[in-house]
Amino acid sequence: MNLLLEIENIIEKNGSDFELSKLFKQYIKEYKDSLPQLFEKNQGKDFLVRHTKKLDSIISLMYKTVLRRTFGNFLPMRSSIPIAIVALGSYGREQLSVHSDIDLLIVYEEVDGYNTQLIIEKLFYLALDAGMKLGHRVHEVSDLFKASTEDITIKTSLMESRLITGSPFVWHATQNILNKIRLHNQKKFLIAKIEEAQVRRKKYPSSMQPNIKESVGGLRDSHLIFWVAKTIYGIDSTKELSGTVFSDEEYKEYRMALELLYRVRSALHLITGKQEDRLLLQYIPEVSTLLGFKEQTKLATKVLEAQWQINNFVQIFVKKMVRPYIYDAQHIAAFRKSRIQKGFYEYNARLYASFHLPIQNINSLLKLLIKIEDKKYKFDAGFLYQFSRAKISHPLQADTYILIKQLFTKRNIAPFLKLFYDAGVLAELFPNFKKVMHLPQFDGYHHYPVDVHSIKCVEALENIKEKQLQTLFDELNADEKLLIKIVVFFHDTGKGRKQDHSEVGAKLLLQFIKHIKLSEELTKRAITLVKHHILMSNVAFKENIHNEKTLYKFMSKIEDAKNLQLLYLLTYADISGVGGDVYNSFNSKLLFDLYTNALEIAQNKNRITDARKRVIIESRVKNAQEFKELPSLLQKKLLSIESNLFFFKHTPQDIIHIAKLARETKEYSFSLKNEGSLSIEILRKIPLNIGYLLATLAHLQVASMEIFTLFDGVKYFKIEFIQNVDKNVLVEVQDIIDNAFDMQKDVPLKSVNIKKEEITLDCEHSLTHAELNINTSNQTGLLAYIMHQLEELQINVITAKIHSSKYKVRDSFLIEKQNKICNNVENIYKSLYNSKK
Repeated sequence: MNLLLEIENIIEKNGSDFELSKLFKQYIKEYKDSLPQLFEKNQGKDFLVRHTKKLDSIISLMYKTVLRRTFGNFLPMRSSIPIAIVALGSYGREQLSVHSDIDLLIVYEEVDGYNTQLIIEKLFYLALDAGMKLGHRVHEVSDLFKASTEDITIKTSLMESRLITGSPFVWHATQNILNKIRLHNQKKFLIAKIEEAQVRRKKYPSSMQPNIKESVGGLRDSHLIFWVAKTIYGIDSTKELSGTVFSDEEYKEYRMALELLYRVRSALHLITGKQEDRLLLQYIPEVSTLLGFKEQTKLATKVLEAQWQINNFVQIFVKKMVRPYIYDAQHIAAFRKSRIQKGFYEYNARLYASFHLPIQNINSLLKLLIKIEDKKYKFDAGFLYQFSRAKISHPLQADTYILIKQLFTKRNIAPFLKLFYDAGVLAELFPNFKKVMHLPQFDGYHHYPVDVHSIKCVEALENIKEKQLQTLFDELNADEKLLIKIVVFFHDTGKGRKQDHSEVGAKLLLQFIKHIKLSEELTKRAITLVKHHILMSNVAFKENIHNEKTLYKFMSKIEDAKNLQLLYLLTYADISGVGGDVYNSFNSKLLFDLYTNALEIAQNKNRITDARKRVIIESRVKNAQEFKELPSLLQKKLLSIESNLFFFKHTPQDIIHIAKLARETKEYSFSLKNEGSLSIEILRKIPLNIGYLLATLAHLQVASMEIFTLFDGVKYFKIEFIQNVDKNVLVEVQDIIDNAFDMQKDVPLKSVNIKKEEITLDCEHSLTHAELNINTSNQTGLLAYIMHQLEELQINVITAKIHSSKYKVRDSFLIEKQNKICNNVENIYKSLYNSKK
């Protein structure tokens, strides 16, 4: 399209504004349609600059068109018209992404004979009617300074100004005002921008699905360092400080990281067709292809690494530039008192270092960390800078390993590990981490990449929130505490390989242990723990932890009570370090029950049968004072409860409490608990429509379910959910339970899809019980469907264990061997998998 010729034709024919806007709209559409081809040839900053220049030409042509329409053939020189059109924000920085808003500033001066307001109004109407996403401000030149003092956002955007077209005289006058704005109240502006960034970084923390613009280490952080540098030095590009504030090499690494983010953000905009800045999992395959990455994980790793690089650069050099502006003479005396050694200070549990210090070697820095008081420290940018540029010899020296071992004996090492990560020396101090640095874990479970997860696990171990676990940790001797910290930190370093990461991790850990010279016994325990670090959670969440066969098999791998104690602590730390609410009260109870059951086996050399275990538990019940106070008839009824599993799963106090409730039950009763997670306990003599109940509550994720026959025709149900509910929803839940005793109630079951190969029925589980396992995709209403089908088959479920992730579920049902179910296995399979007609 020859746009200029088309415009002139419309103007000569005195065509309408609508015709002009339609022409521009078509031209812009054709240009946007060509962007994928442009992106193939020019990516990163080059693509953004070319895109910006194209928009400059379009806006300039629009302005020229408005002037032609306004003045006709008596068009004055553009420099004499007192209007300047200025780009702001990312547009002003020549970093405008495809679907970002185009921020414009129109500055003008009132001059007799020029209808500036009309010209500006027509320009905006033309641009908006042509489909351009404009964000705009209009100011008289003399009004700019006042406007900048009213809102920090206005001042920020004005600092990124760039002339597109218009009067050079107006622009010159504008630049004088802009410089005045830059120099006005610099300290207040700098502090405000840093505080604004801190709020944003808390809102958008580092993530495996990062926001390319807003997340920690994202483009907003690069904007921050530009705003700070512009305010202090009046520069037009951060590069101008290379060789003075930071070295050329430091700037080069930062700039390469920034280039990748430019490429990824542009790709996201092109792929989604909208202003999408989040690198979500579903976009990674297409973005990888567009950017030429053969492996999708490689792209995610590179993006995480780039954001780390930007974060490191910005943290250090923003502070280095602003330190003279936030300097407070009142703190001098306090800093002098808290000096650790020359150039290093500790104040309010924060460690500082002067930027004027020469770069230290790593051993001297480690010695400093070892000798200071044991606290949960935070670190100033100067301190971070010392570790980021520390001199480290490769391979590590023997005395470095000795210092690392000493560091691990401190009570609070997690902050130091985070310091090493932020400084970029984690993999240099711990070579095991080289393969897992910034390695994402897209498994629907982990919230952090492997390196960050490992540090979070150590942090969880050092801040145990459960009394019984803290007691177990405190019981360890100094060597065992050293061991568990090392194991917790290294347990996932075998990831990123094709082999089993537990086996690889054990081999890698052995190399490290040799360097720090642990005893043979501790070495053996460390290897066992890493090899089996997911065993306890797998057994607790997927298997019947009250079955002696399960427990003996579990302990055969763990070997002894000490390893069990250490594994319990490791499992707690591992799950707590996943992030979110993955570790919850339900998980806690399962792990504790597995620990206590397995500990009983570990402490008894002779094999404990279910019958013997029942006798032991009955003895505990009988010795309880609450039991002795029961009527003798109720005592007999309680002890006559047939299910061993009922006794295995409950404490003596719970058993007695449930028996009391059963005695009082006429038709049914129930209770709700909503602390941490929702729990429903039901005792009933009349039938319960369990299928209706579960289907109606299908929006809540079930964690486990127990069903036990007690005495006098009373049946006990306990359903535990993953999450809790709002208090006002509890009334609705109560109504749903009441309605579930109406056997005529019916809720259409959701359609689910279970394949035959996803179902297994183990009829050899025990003499009296079989175990049904279903391993399938996570589907709403799945449990309600299964329970409905089992009810139809008159199969009595004793207990159900539900283990679900974002995509998969592994449900286990312990069922009574009655009605010849093991002779009708095919019918059970058919009833469950034939769910979609």
